Amino acid sequence: MIETPVEQQYSTVEFLTYAIRDLFLVEDVTMDFPERGHVRLRGQLLADLTAQYDKLRAEFERFGYTPLVRTGEDGRPMIVALPTVFEPAPARWLVNLILFILTIGSTLVVGAQQEGVEVTGVASLLAGWRFSASILLILGAHELGHYFAARYHGVPVTLPFFIPIPTIFGTMGAFIRIKEPVKNKRALLDIGVAGPLAGLVFAVPILFYGLATSPVGALPVGGYMMEGNSLLYALAKVISFGRFLPANGIDVSLNSFAWAGWAGLFVTGLNLLPVGQLDGGHMAYVLFGKHADKLFWPVIIALVGVSLFVGTGTWWLWIGLLFIFGRNHAVPLDDHTPLDGRRRAIAIFALVVFVFTFVPSPVTIIQ
Repeated sequence: MIETPVEQQYSTVEFLTYAIRDLFLVEDVTMDFPERGHVRLRGQLLADLTAQYDKLRAEFERFGYTPLVRTGEDGRPMIVALPTVFEPAPARWLVNLILFILTIGSTLVVGAQQEGVEVTGVASLLAGWRFSASILLILGAHELGHYFAARYHGVPVTLPFFIPIPTIFGTMGAFIRIKEPVKNKRALLDIGVAGPLAGLVFAVPILFYGLATSPVGALPVGGYMMEGNSLLYALAKVISFGRFLPANGIDVSLNSFAWAGWAGLFVTGLNLLPVGQLDGGHMAYVLFGKHADKLFWPVIIALVGVSLFVGTGTWWLWIGLLFIFGRNHAVPLDDHTPLDGRRRAIAIFALVVFVFTFVPSPVTIIQ
């Protein structure tokens, strides 16, 4: 007898049901739900999927499926068999290396300018090593935090892509690309939070060293650029100088180390905005689930309000980028297993870090 595709699919479901009998008790099956080719299995979990999801996935992949664990409308767990198996593309590190070398060059240029050196050759370019080494250390630690956390959880991921650009930092930062969905909320939390915290481990001491070695004196006469304050940066100045600056015409003139430390805090605050694919978006999703989508418009409105209130155009670019990339969250394969208490506390701490590192008015040009 020749089996039809439907009969073959039912046979596969029977095999799947038997293969996962120690992990999930199947009570009913719906074919072609939520889309054609998908299979929904509803029932009861018989084991904690935190440790057993890999076994569940291996059984499904034998039949050409990937299991998505979701919470049904009735609160019961369900498994949706996605008719595909993820096969990450091989790593191509040459692009990463080229971008990194270019970013070294662009940050050296900015660093040399920070030192008051006109770039005319290699020797003058190397005068910018303090800023270049500091900012690349902070950004590199941030991205490698993501990278090693992903590798720890068995998630295929690229090496960091640095973005060289002739800005006041010499770079637009860096990013890594995760090649397949993350396993569960706990892994998503670990991967998302590892970057900002690893970056802060280097940004904070570099900032304090920079402030300790930066001159304090009268504000310049004429045009100059003034960096904005976050709560953490303002606190660092109070600790370093015993008072908040600028005050009474006196301010600290940031050297290369302090400028890199300030940039590290600024980048941390940007990444922790609680929307979309940003690190803060991951924190919001693991805490609030699908309700995290409701944060999109309040964040956009808040950024518009900040831009109008402080009179800066810095946030308009980010508002545009968030409209393009900030609407969708990274949803893990197992979206049913909740966070444990320790990770929930870490996610809340990360959002507190956002409050302390967010800079309402990043840069002001004083005429």
